[in-house]
Amino acid sequence: MKYGFVLPWGDARTTAEMAAAAEGQGWDGFFVWDPVWGVDPWVALAAAAMVTRRIRLGTMITPVSRQRPWTLAGQTAALDNLSGGRVILSVGLGALDTGFAEFGEETDRAARAELLDEGLAIIDGLWRGQPFSFSGKHYHVRPTTFSPPPPPVQQPRIPVWVVAAWPRPRSVRRALRWDGILPAKMSGPGQFEAVVPDDVRQIAAYVREHRVRSPVETHPEKNIGARDIASLPGFDIVVDGQTPGADPAAARERVRPFAEAGATWWIETLWGESELEAVRRRILQGPPR
Repeated sequence: MKYGFVLPWGDARTTAEMAAAAEGQGWDGFFVWDPVWGVDPWVALAAAAMVTRRIRLGTMITPVSRQRPWTLAGQTAALDNLSGGRVILSVGLGALDTGFAEFGEETDRAARAELLDEGLAIIDGLWRGQPFSFSGKHYHVRPTTFSPPPPPVQQPRIPVWVVAAWPRPRSVRRALRWDGILPAKMSGPGQFEAVVPDDVRQIAAYVREHRVRSPVETHPEKNIGARDIASLPGFDIVVDGQTPGADPAAARERVRPFAEAGATWWIETLWGESELEAVRRRILQGPPR
């Protein structure tokens, strides 16, 4: 299992300082949130990339429906080159209460899901290089030779983690087309529960059964065959929560059942923490290995 930390808030300079501290304490990943209105996550992560060498960098999460896919493709590729291939792109529909309606963003769930699917297809296609074209319900892209940027360092692509409502098959299958799942357990319409180790065990079994079909589903127009499946990156099951950093033994016991069930990443979250010193203290206490 690998261990990441989400910075709940802070400007680009704070992000750089905290990322350096996290790398020094052995965390494997450092993530920032992607707000409707706030500190630009890619500027903040670029600052973090300049003061770190090993730790993975990404968002938690980026709602693709709010982005121009070609802009996001360029931002992530540029950061992947700057960092030497350390980017993870975590995506989902996003939380409506973070300003979607206030800034005129799309709020319909079905439409945001369509924008997510089309956006990811375009991002992945542009990462792979020109010529690339796309024709969908919401986006249309024609090939261009005008100053194409360097592709990402990571091949065949930057890892993409997707939020999925567990156990809804349609939502989960979307995540299986990519490189990781961030499960959000649903007990009813708009009702969420905490993910527990048994959920992870079931998700891992579902991944093993259904993942093999994902390359064809991701790029049906490219007719990706069986020989290409082996070239795709591994699949991550990502869970989040809080552990008591002051009690390493208790922290390890909190995480151990998830690792044994098949989770590959634990993301430490301190959402709502208003004191940066408390955030720094938890980073310095290290991951719950």
